[in-house]
Amino acid sequence: MLRLRVSANRRFLQQADGSPFFYLADTAWELFHRLTFDEAALYLRDRAAKGFNVIQAVALAELDGLHTPNAHGHCPLENADPTRPNEAYWDHVDRVTALANQLGLLIGFLPTWGDKWHAGYGTGPVIFDPENARAYGRWLGQRYREAGLIWILGGDRPVETPGHLAILRAMAEGLAEGDGGAHLRTFHPRGGLSSSAQLHDEPWLDFNMIQSGHCLNSLENFRLLCKDYARPPFKPVLDGEPCYEDHPIMTPDWQRLEGGLCYGDHEIRRAAYWAAFSGACGHTYGCHPIWMMADHGRPQVNGERRPWHEAIHLPGASQVRHLKDLLLSRPYFQRLPAPEAVKQQPANPLDHIAATRDGQPAGPTATYLLLYTPVRQAFKASTAFLNATSLLLAWFNPRTGRSTPWKSAPNIGTLSITLPNYPRSDPAPDWVLTVDTLKS
Repeated sequence: MLRLRVSANRRFLQQADGSPFFYLADTAWELFHRLTFDEAALYLRDRAAKGFNVIQAVALAELDGLHTPNAHGHCPLENADPTRPNEAYWDHVDRVTALANQLGLLIGFLPTWGDKWHAGYGTGPVIFDPENARAYGRWLGQRYREAGLIWILGGDRPVETPGHLAILRAMAEGLAEGDGGAHLRTFHPRGGLSSSAQLHDEPWLDFNMIQSGHCLNSLENFRLLCKDYARPPFKPVLDGEPCYEDHPIMTPDWQRLEGGLCYGDHEIRRAAYWAAFSGACGHTYGCHPIWMMADHGRPQVNGERRPWHEAIHLPGASQVRHLKDLLLSRPYFQRLPAPEAVKQQPANPLDHIAATRDGQPAGPTATYLLLYTPVRQAFKASTAFLNATSLLLAWFNPRTGRSTPWKSAPNIGTLSITLPNYPRSDPAPDWVLTVDTLKS
């Protein structure tokens, strides 16, 4: 099965054969808990066809995962005891994980949601201490040693006490004891935070994960990502929970925005391109009805406008693969953020222009430059670091993955991008300008 490791430059993920792995995940927190095997198969086949390569799912789920049985009538633990797993429940997890792997999907496997180790809020109850967390981790590691997965500890909670850290450290070490270190490990934090805040120097943390989340005051994920990208010692980083498609837009105090507006595919693309062009090693898509596998009659969180089996057809899920394809079409392991390429950022941070390129940090060594603008706006870009006297310019459509015909231009060190340069065939606001070197 596919095995991942961190790249030599500590910026990216790669496969065992050295080929790049751009982590493109969908969020299915309640996959093991709420779906039958046949429903899970329908969902997984859809996501594999749409180009995802990771599915994030939780073993001890958020929505009363300890006491509300799964779709086949089984709870995960006997008497909510982490050392007494219910084999019937885990047989279902085995089957779903195996099918995902057969379809080319890794499981971003959360051993538990955060309310089982953090008492702050949620259904809970807290069931973990360092001793049983290590035992549970070791058992999971042994059971899924040969599976294709990435361990994601945490579950939407901050690390606030020495006790929290002790539980997480014990579980992480138990996982490695069980699987022999076969799988990478990371941590899913609370909204607006990064795993790096408390865990960056933990030896078990292979890469960082942020959660930019669903509130208006934390949408600018490039800020957290840029901080983590620069933080020594270097570790890859990605946004594990950006705003979800069809999720209500939330105020900073977690109230629905007046009028009931929800995030759409434009906000999904904006978060994805901002993240990747800021140096992220991948990105996570989410859809509000899908994370909780919403269906009529089921308890839900923050409202839902459609059931999960309709929400799988929302446009954002089909569009994020174009980001992965774009990045893999250029030299991959030399990619770095290029904020210096944008001469002046717009006043509105939600109109932020993100840039990425290859080459060395200094000197004219780059072979390409990619510039993402979330709105139609004029801007100037530096091309001084591109190693060519002539350039090839095209507009890449993040909705379709198609580009306009190339146009050549001399490399005079600066590009002035004005509104008439944007394609008129598509009225959507966001575009990527691709700039490649033309060898004479």
